[in-house]
Amino acid sequence: MAGKAKDLNTLIRLHKWTVDEKQRALVALQRREDELILFGEAQEAQMRREQALVSADLTGLAGLSLGHYLLAYRRRREQLAATLAALRVEIEAARDALAEAYRTLKVTEEVQTSRANAEQAERDQKERDMLDDIGQIQHRRRQHRDEDSE
Repeated sequence: MAGKAKDLNTLIRLHKWTVDEKQRALVALQRREDELILFGEAQEAQMRREQALVSADLTGLAGLSLGHYLLAYRRRREQLAATLAALRVEIEAARDALAEAYRTLKVTEEVQTSRANAEQAERDQKERDMLDDIGQIQHRRRQHRDEDSE
């Protein structure tokens, strides 16, 4: 029965590797989300600088191009929002996959612990049985010696 626990050790290593891979994938997606958020914040800061330049322009010529810039900015912002929404769906799926991999790992570890405990209990019982047998044999020998000495 000791071989069964060893078989589970290999399976546990595989599940740990799977959990690690799922964690790496989730972290990569979260980094991408952070990058996109920073990109969006940088775009917004640039848009505000452009608006400030137009406001400071006394000739009014800069205002002519602001409309096109704002239209392009809105399109980029909408694209970014859609990309972030899709990415967040991926992140949620990655979290679910990680949680499932972790649950599988924990169940396998619990089965291994249970098997190891059962194997130990079986060894302990065999040892008790053997000690009981030895005790009975010694008791019978003493009885025979006591009967022979009478």
